Amino acid sequence: MTDKGNKKNKIKNIIKNILFVFLGVFILLVAFLSGASLAVENNVVKKVAEKNVIFLGRLSGKYSKVDNQIAQNIDFGLYWDVWDAMKELYVDKDQISDKQLFYGSLKGLVNSLEDPYSEFMDPQLTKEFEEDMSGSFEGIGAEIGIRDGILTVIAPLEGTPAQKAGLMSGDKILEINGESTKDMNIDQAVSKIRGPKGTEVVLNIFRTGLEDFKDINIIRDTIVIKSVSLEILDNNIFLIKINAFNDDTEYLFSDFAKQAFDNKAKGVILDLRNNPGGYLETSVNVLGEWINGEVALAERFTDGHEMEYIAKGNNYLKDIPTVVLINYGSASASEIVSGALQDYGKAKIIGEKSYGKGSVQMVKNIKDGSSLKITIAKWLTPKGQDINKEGIKPDEEVKLSLEDFENDIDNQLNRALEILNQ
Repeated sequence: MTDKGNKKNKIKNIIKNILFVFLGVFILLVAFLSGASLAVENNVVKKVAEKNVIFLGRLSGKYSKVDNQIAQNIDFGLYWDVWDAMKELYVDKDQISDKQLFYGSLKGLVNSLEDPYSEFMDPQLTKEFEEDMSGSFEGIGAEIGIRDGILTVIAPLEGTPAQKAGLMSGDKILEINGESTKDMNIDQAVSKIRGPKGTEVVLNIFRTGLEDFKDINIIRDTIVIKSVSLEILDNNIFLIKINAFNDDTEYLFSDFAKQAFDNKAKGVILDLRNNPGGYLETSVNVLGEWINGEVALAERFTDGHEMEYIAKGNNYLKDIPTVVLINYGSASASEIVSGALQDYGKAKIIGEKSYGKGSVQMVKNIKDGSSLKITIAKWLTPKGQDINKEGIKPDEEVKLSLEDFENDIDNQLNRALEILNQ
């Protein structure tokens, strides 16, 4: 090979080595920049994951470390340890879903408050709750709650299968279709009691006055409830019954109150027996037919501050003698109305002590169709009476016995008529 050829090869090798050096430097630079970018990206993802696990509950953040939202002595990793163990060890693990576990954990979270009126409702339960408040659903037509740890009938609604079958306020439901209700929460009980029209549910109950437990067979039906009804009795006495404070209550009641005013009613009997409650605002506006412009109730919040609600209405019933009927099935909004009328001396309260649900719930809708119903305050009557667990005590106690009920004798209504006819 000639000197010229050797020189040419040496130049090629030098250029080749230089290119390898530059390529190596370029690769190192890219790797460094990629690593830096990846580190930044990882930090961003980590922050997003932390935010999501706190505020949105996304499973993608399950291994994120959360320090600023949870007490320092809480190891949130325990939640995921239990989650993983259930997914791995449960005997029927193939039959459970992540959504089932996730919704179940949210229900348990709310249940830990040990407040029977706060609950997490998945999309199906949220739909049923909204149907309840609109006044149309399929079931037996009874409001239930937890009293002293036992599933209890608050009120069978007027004209429903529950009432026709003989279910009564205060009945303790021990079994649903043979299944014990011990440790059963309200939404579980409701889902088991409800069902398609024409099907049967058997409730095993205990009732004060009965010597033994009793099975009550109820055929489910479509429950369509008009929340307010009117009956004009002898001597031009208006009997207005409110079954629940629902969407249609305010305009129906206002119309009946105007009729009583226009017809110069001798008296009004407001029947709130077996009324489990409903919308707070509706009860306040109903009170406006007696005490327009006055304080209807006050809410007391966790921090101790209070907010007053002012009744707004037409005062149609302001000067008409009124008797209010209550019993154990009168709860929540019913107690707001009866308590305020009692405080202002606008009505005489007849019957039995009410249920004693003096707390206020807010329903917070969640974007997947579920919702959170949570107690945010306690309410007080205008004179500051705390009704929670105490109930409204009638001015005159008149009890309705089991024998009276079975023989269609209404001593409470009869006493109200006596008072207004005197």
